[in-house]
Amino acid sequence: MEIVQFRPEHAEAFRTLNEAWIARHFTLEPKDREVLEDPQGQILAKGGKIFMALDHGRPVGCVAMVAMADGGYEVAKMTVAEGLRGSGLGRSLMQRCIDEGRRLGAPRLYLETNSSLTPALALYRAMGFRELEPSDTEYARCDVWMERPLPPL
Repeated sequence: MEIVQFRPEHAEAFRTLNEAWIARHFTLEPKDREVLEDPQGQILAKGGKIFMALDHGRPVGCVAMVAMADGGYEVAKMTVAEGLRGSGLGRSLMQRCIDEGRRLGAPRLYLETNSSLTPALALYRAMGFRELEPSDTEYARCDVWMERPLPPL
C-alpha cells in the first residue's frame, strides 16, 4: 500500500470512491458534484492537495486538503474502499494530511462531518481533532465541525 499525490488519471477513482461512500450514508449534494467532477479546478488549482492510496497500483482510498483563507486546510473527501475500512488506511491518509500541513506551515486542519459517522469521529478525535462551534457550511449533512492545530515542529 502506498499513498501518492493525485495525478490526472486518478480523477475517476477519486470521484467513484467518494460517490460510493456518500451514497451509502447520505445524498450527493451540489457541492459534492462540483468538487468530484473537477478536482483539478476545485482543489488543486486553488492551492490544495489530493492524496490517493494505492494497493498494487489500484486506487483504494483518497483524501483532499482544500486550501483555506487563513492558511489552513480543510480535510475533505476522505474515504477508503469498503473492504479496507478498519484496516488503518484512513489513519494513514489523515497522518499524511497532518504531515503535509506541517510541511506547508499551515496553522490548522479543519473538517466538517456528521455525527452518525462514529468510526470517523473516533479517528478524528484520536488524531487530535477537537469539536468547534457550528458555522456556515455548504453541506446539509454537516452537523459536526472540528479542527486540529498544527503547531510548528
